[in-house]
Amino acid sequence: MNFTRISVEEAAELIRENPGTVQIADIRDDESFETRHIDSAVHLHNSNLPEFLEQGNLEEPLLVYCYHGNMSQSAAAFFAEQGFKQAFSIDGGFEAWELLKQQA
Repeated sequence: MNFTRISVEEAAELIRENPGTVQIADIRDDESFETRHIDSAVHLHNSNLPEFLEQGNLEEPLLVYCYHGNMSQSAAAFFAEQGFKQAFSIDGGFEAWELLKQQA
């Protein structure tokens, strides 16, 4: 299984077109997540990863993001290996997401 790199514009469109079904995983540190994150994102870390893998929907899209879109590629590849059929890494990460939202 492979993951797909996706732009922030494509990610926003995917969320908009599939309300309530897109899973969003934030893999940044605790403080960054607490300060700001994408609506409905789940903060993933080592302690809740097994639960997410058990309860996550393998059929629905999974968007993974980090700070700049580098670490999320490895994470998205991992999720694809775990059976998530639509694993996406957001290019540019949360920084690009914030820029997109500021332009809206």
